[in-house]
Amino acid sequence: MSLTPVQALLRGALAGAAGTVAMDVLGYARSRRQGGDQPPLQWEFGGASTWDAVAAPAQVGRRLYEGYTQRPLDERWARLTNNVMHWGYGIAWGTAFGIVAASSSRERVAWGPLFGAAVWASSYVSLPLAGLYKPIWAYSFAELAHDLMGHLAYGTTTALAFRVLT
Repeated sequence: MSLTPVQALLRGALAGAAGTVAMDVLGYARSRRQGGDQPPLQWEFGGASTWDAVAAPAQVGRRLYEGYTQRPLDERWARLTNNVMHWGYGIAWGTAFGIVAASSSRERVAWGPLFGAAVWASSYVSLPLAGLYKPIWAYSFAELAHDLMGHLAYGTTTALAFRVLT
């Protein structure tokens, strides 16, 4: 089936959202295995709203906001900023996948793990440059593998969802 660019973008966005859900389900399951007891929605959307307690996506969002508005972003927005940026990344990468996948006549599902690995690798290039991550060689194999597994789930699910949607 041939897709228009807008169809490819929209289906890619939906596929990216599905991939983000898969990544978060894996993260939640890992949290539970490690003794976490929060219900799923609290794990995803609740928790401390401090800049020290949120991940790199929130820090990027904070920098974007503060750079654009030239005023500080209150700490009460830290958790929401993290979620907006995390989901925004997942959806945006999904739209990129959608455009590339719709431009090819080849099977796209097999691209999923490679796509997830590329998204993972890009964070270990861009975030150290921003001073938000250490260089990749400063992380243990276990830390990198843990992060890579989530991104492989993201990429694979994004590719599968894109196929289902087309």
